[in-house]
Amino acid sequence: MIVPFTPGGGTDLYARLLSPKLADALAQQVVVDNRAGAGGAIGAELAAKAPPDGYTIWIGQTANLAIGPALRRKSPYDPTKDFAPITMVQRASSALVVSATSPIRTVKDVIALARKTPGSVTYGSAGVGTTGHINGYLVGKIAGIELVHVPYKGASPAMLDLQAGRITLMATSIGSSAGLIKQERIRAIATTSTKRARALPDVPTAAEQGLTGYDVTSWHAILAPARTPGPVIARLNKDLVAILKLPDTQEKLSSEGGDVIPATPEETAGIIRSEVAKWAKLLKGANIPVE
Repeated sequence: MIVPFTPGGGTDLYARLLSPKLADALAQQVVVDNRAGAGGAIGAELAAKAPPDGYTIWIGQTANLAIGPALRRKSPYDPTKDFAPITMVQRASSALVVSATSPIRTVKDVIALARKTPGSVTYGSAGVGTTGHINGYLVGKIAGIELVHVPYKGASPAMLDLQAGRITLMATSIGSSAGLIKQERIRAIATTSTKRARALPDVPTAAEQGLTGYDVTSWHAILAPARTPGPVIARLNKDLVAILKLPDTQEKLSSEGGDVIPATPEETAGIIRSEVAKWAKLLKGANIPVE
């Protein structure tokens, strides 16, 4: 199971949760293989070129299936043609977070600081073209301020620098940040979808704080290389959907702020096509270099 990001981030957490249960269902070992880099594109390309025999699957998501391809002049893979979707996993808001020692407590504080000292506000992400990157980009675009993007190879190293105060803020999955928020090592100042996150009900959305139209929702799906035999896809879908419907799986994923959305391969393909079209339109003319 290829995870196109470093250990410790939201995508990796989902893989670590699902892989042992899938191993039990298949009666054989499932190895999580972290292949980080290029905003998730390295792992995605590796999955696209893997033998379509059912022994390689991967967790794709908004960044490498919709956002990255929308930004690249030439993507190393086609998100709708090079993969055989198996199922959706979940859809979730992200959290905009700052260090616990930061004076920033609201989105308005970020905007005020950026206007007072242009170029001083930095935001980290798991790489160019990731959801975290685009969250920061849209904050700057909608608010009309300058934010400096600092890309990392994964969310974990970015989070370490955030806690140390080396970057100002970042957008990250609620699942990977909830523990740090509870421990008061970081502070959530906003969530990124149109509704407040169930896991952070007291944290207002960015739209509530004046960023009209701000709505970035992350989603994850499990896919195989294109041309993987239909019976293999059907078996994997059956087992994974059953796993996603288990009470303990539902509880774990829901506690991390998302909605579990198991789906058929056909439904998953439709969602991905819709998201690809949405982000291609939204990011047209963004001029964000990703090469």
